[in-house]
Amino acid sequence: MLLTAAVIGWSACRRSANPIPILGTPDETADAAKIVADANQDLLKIRVLYDQNEDKRIELKKAMEANDAEKAKKIADDVVYVINDGASFANSAVEKLQKAQEMQINDDYREYLRLKEESLKFEIDAFENYRQAARMLRDSFDPKNAALREKVKAEFKTRSDNYLRLMEQARDYSQRANELSKSVMQDEKQ
Repeated sequence: MLLTAAVIGWSACRRSANPIPILGTPDETADAAKIVADANQDLLKIRVLYDQNEDKRIELKKAMEANDAEKAKKIADDVVYVINDGASFANSAVEKLQKAQEMQINDDYREYLRLKEESLKFEIDAFENYRQAARMLRDSFDPKNAALREKVKAEFKTRSDNYLRLMEQARDYSQRANELSKSVMQDEKQ
């Protein structure tokens, strides 16, 4: 998948903000950090896919502008498969983040993971828009049929715009998570 998901970073081994009840559950922040590290491995695999395929959107646009149906369909087919591959890594990472959030961890770390999960979900939605655009292009692009060609191009543009909008939302959530992390670190230094 072409997801741009950043590696989730946080020093999770902080004292819990939740007091441990006398007969209560122990703090599982260190165990949660291991799960998050495993989620990061999924995100790194996505990063590799992204780096290997980041020029596909530009190639696809150029092929469409040149009305090169064969090339556009081939690139679109490649994009669909790359996004499908990345989707499994992304969904696995989301599941791991959810699992870590269910553990006995401090509230700041839980909120950080929630924000990172939301960011990743926006990216998944963004790339689903891109995948759908690529599928439509692959299955329907015909430069000889002006009406169909314009319909496909319009749909591609709409889905590309949705992709950009959702990626912006993903960046916003990721930035909020990073700001929370910085704030917690500054508070601990004081």
